[in-house]
Amino acid sequence: MTPYALCVDAGVRDLRAADHLLHTLAAELALPEAVFGCTHLVRGDRPRVALSLVLPSEPLPRTARERLAARGYEVSPGIPDPMGRAVLYPGVSSLTGTLTIAELLSRSAIARVTVLGSPGPPAPETELATRDHVRPHWHEGELVLTAMPAAGGVLVPFEVPDPTPCCADH
Repeated sequence: MTPYALCVDAGVRDLRAADHLLHTLAAELALPEAVFGCTHLVRGDRPRVALSLVLPSEPLPRTARERLAARGYEVSPGIPDPMGRAVLYPGVSSLTGTLTIAELLSRSAIARVTVLGSPGPPAPETELATRDHVRPHWHEGELVLTAMPAAGGVLVPFEVPDPTPCCADH
């Protein structure tokens, strides 16, 4: 099975909006769970968040490209960079509540978990409170979730679901 990749530039400027758009597109295009949908930070004269969709087979890419272009999005083949932040990936819908690391790895496309400040991987029985927001990143061809210690001896994903915007108190 050869995957087909599309880069979508919808002019989105923040991760939350990009996440929402990926979920909306997945629903509207009736994309299968085998799809990978990622966000990519684009720097330069026009900073934004590009999206990538890696689709499992034809004719999905052709249909998706046509429908996305019809919505006015800039669509091109490939991905912006190999370091995408995964929002849609196989098994993501099963990563809710508190799971062990072994459960997380067996239920999803995530290949490994790293813990901030720890020299090695967490034990398989270590619990991870997902907060229903698990956003791994691609690293050397693998989906890797970065976690951090939390109260109660559990881990949580490093990325929080509702971050406080910079300068929120101004």
